Amino acid sequence: MNSFGKPALVFMGTPDFAVPSLRALVESEFRVLRVVTQPDRPRGRGNKLTPGPVKAYALKQGLEILQPARIRDQVFVDLIRELDPDFIVVVAFGRILPRVVLEIPRLGCVNVHASLLPRFRGAAPVQWAVMNGEPETGVTTMLMDEGLDTGDILLQEKTVIGPDDNAGVVHDRLAELGASLLVRTLDRMTAGELVPRPQDETRATYAPPLRREHEVIDWTRPAEQIKNQVRGLDPWPGAHTILDGRVLKVWRAEIAGDRDGGRPGQVLRADPVHGLVVGTGAGAVRLLEVQPAGRRRIRAEDFLRGCPLPPGKAFGWAPIRSQ
Repeated sequence: MNSFGKPALVFMGTPDFAVPSLRALVESEFRVLRVVTQPDRPRGRGNKLTPGPVKAYALKQGLEILQPARIRDQVFVDLIRELDPDFIVVVAFGRILPRVVLEIPRLGCVNVHASLLPRFRGAAPVQWAVMNGEPETGVTTMLMDEGLDTGDILLQEKTVIGPDDNAGVVHDRLAELGASLLVRTLDRMTAGELVPRPQDETRATYAPPLRREHEVIDWTRPAEQIKNQVRGLDPWPGAHTILDGRVLKVWRAEIAGDRDGGRPGQVLRADPVHGLVVGTGAGAVRLLEVQPAGRRRIRAEDFLRGCPLPPGKAFGWAPIRSQ
């Protein structure tokens, strides 16, 4: 406990997901000594250096900010040690902390992870949970170690993934759940009421970073898997297929029943009554929202007005690597 009589912490995070957690700490009894975030990145047409969401929020709150190029830098490590925090809190920081940092706080380094660990360890747990068609997911607070999301579990909270929820909806819900779970976790740790429990390694799965190949729709897969892929990649980076040699992003799709003739990837119907229905490896999907290259998102019926597609027209596809 620091001289202010309140538990003190260093917060580490960068993207949107981490902002509700930092806000919850600012509004709690905990004292935020420093905010550590990734260096500003060039964005936009002019490649202008732009702060991440956590830095933008921290600036508005008047919090002191650190942006080390290297987390192992001795000057940075010495500064964190001199702050003498009770906790280091890590939320979507994007780097694994070395032991020399993990050993600094009196009560430990606590991480908020957007999954029900040990499932979906790694960089993209929200997207993979939706793409896999999971009926539920959640957030976990964890006592960090040197592994990738392998530390002992402190608390967890579940939430349902609705059949039409996309990754953006689930992401925002988990960010808020994680914020409240974090404060409860630190409260109970401060009071000495939490006993960390090891993760069950036999149940561990991995959620790897999204790569270009994960965006490509393989029409030989079942309709349900294609629908899940589409919503799991919305709002970023988006699933896509190929039409007449050009990329067509698919942002929303629904299952359209059995495939009535045709082959996977072939247009089965494309009219105002039935919409844009495409055959798959098992059943068919109706595309609801698409985005031609260089244009904005549009409804499929609006797309068809400018680009009529006869039944039998084929979308391109490429194999997709499973998780």
